[in-house]
Amino acid sequence: MKLISGTANEPLARSIADVLDVPLTQVDIERFRDQEIFAKINENVRGEDIFLIQPTSAPANDHLMELLILIDALVRASAKRITAVVPYYGYARQDRKTGGRTPISAKLVANLISKAGAHRVLTADLHAGQIQGFFDIPTDNLFGQPVFVDDIKDRFSKKDREKLLFVSPDTGGVVRTRSIAKQFDADIAIVDKRRPKAGESEVMNIIGDVAGRTCILYDDIIDSGGTLCNAAKALKDHGANSVSAYITHGVLSDPAVERINKSELTELVITDSIAQPDKVKTCERIREVSIATLMGEAIRRIANDESVSKLFG
Repeated sequence: MKLISGTANEPLARSIADVLDVPLTQVDIERFRDQEIFAKINENVRGEDIFLIQPTSAPANDHLMELLILIDALVRASAKRITAVVPYYGYARQDRKTGGRTPISAKLVANLISKAGAHRVLTADLHAGQIQGFFDIPTDNLFGQPVFVDDIKDRFSKKDREKLLFVSPDTGGVVRTRSIAKQFDADIAIVDKRRPKAGESEVMNIIGDVAGRTCILYDDIIDSGGTLCNAAKALKDHGANSVSAYITHGVLSDPAVERINKSELTELVITDSIAQPDKVKTCERIREVSIATLMGEAIRRIANDESVSKLFG
């Protein structure tokens, strides 16, 4: 196999390469003065099994276009199979019509990746499971849960884990939250919220008894941080001893870091699915764990035509 990285998250690509003990294929990616993207593969890839690592995080449009251009370059270079490894799938929150005359952009992006020439997709913690069905090519959706479970076991003693309560920040994440709670034989709670408008949330009620518990908010995406910080405050107001959060994709748009620093959150744990700026890396309340081993093993299994689902039992 050959591994290729776009510019969106080169540290993660290098970590995956280290896990697989496979060097990254040399690629030149340039931007002209008008911001057009040019890519050149500097090694022979004819007949090769290619894994192209490129999350479509901010700037989403640039990174998506870079992904498409790299796929096209590989198709024209006669690669045998191209797997688009997209640790964070941008536009995933636009997975349905929210009103009249609105797009389903998650489906549009799936079409673009397929039409560009990718043969399959490998991603992690899609915002909605039905997005897998948007692709007309095989799609593997990994879960960050095993990485978080290991981290929680390292951070909390067996006695402390008896007080854990896993909390879904909204009703849509209940299945995800119940799944990780099951790993610790723990209870769950739900934050009942409403959105007056996009980007804003208001906590209406807490479903479940959180008093005296060590609460862990569990979700797939944190963007501006408003929902999470409001939920943490509501949990503390209802008597929670402490509130931490485990979120797979740290989008962390401004003013997320400032909100987290002023919030009731003890700690926010994210994965390295998205490359983070210095202000996130230096924030004492934000910690990053790696999904490189998980993604590397999935890539190895795909390359060897082995089961990926067995990674999750």
